[in-house]
Amino acid sequence: MTRTVSIDFVSDVMCPWCALGAVALQQAIANLAGEVAVVLTFKPFELNPDMPPEGENAVEHMMRKYGRTLAEVTARNVMVIDRGNALGFTFDLAKRTHFYNSFDAHRLLYWSVAQDRQVALKHILFKAHFSDGENISSHDTLVRLAGEVGLSTVRAQEVLDSGELTAEVRELEDFYRMRGINAVPAMVMNGRHLVAGSQSVEEYEQAIRQVAVAP
Repeated sequence: MTRTVSIDFVSDVMCPWCALGAVALQQAIANLAGEVAVVLTFKPFELNPDMPPEGENAVEHMMRKYGRTLAEVTARNVMVIDRGNALGFTFDLAKRTHFYNSFDAHRLLYWSVAQDRQVALKHILFKAHFSDGENISSHDTLVRLAGEVGLSTVRAQEVLDSGELTAEVRELEDFYRMRGINAVPAMVMNGRHLVAGSQSVEEYEQAIRQVAVAP
């Protein structure tokens, strides 16, 4: 009998470890097809809620925010690129020059759940930011990406321009923060089992299997 596991994946599209985790999780879900049915929903978290619309240079941001040297930032980027390559995801950090404000992307992701396109939208946002170096705070970019995954561009534009779903996204961000999630990615399975950090495909498979048979 196929068991069902619900997964709330708390993450930010600006977070490289979230991208790695999401890609690995998607592969784990595919590997478990026929054994465990996973209901996956991405939940909002902003690494930099005060980031201005024009963004900030990525290297300068990492050095300023985390007190890292240029050499440390470079070494970290190499690690991320290598892990991405192992999963089949391309980090082109020469193109990804800036971090941007991600709140409007989260509003669009929230809206896309009811259209059953959220997973596709999340992954194309990761690709747009990390592989293609696009500004995913731009409404033009967000509307185009929504169209590319089969969402209504007219409705996407309306959501973005109107400020719709602002309260709902803020409420979800507060919900997870008040429950102690202060770093991402964080995966909550069946509402109570937490897996923190970016894991391997095998580790996600194991965690899902364990929850699937838990009472």
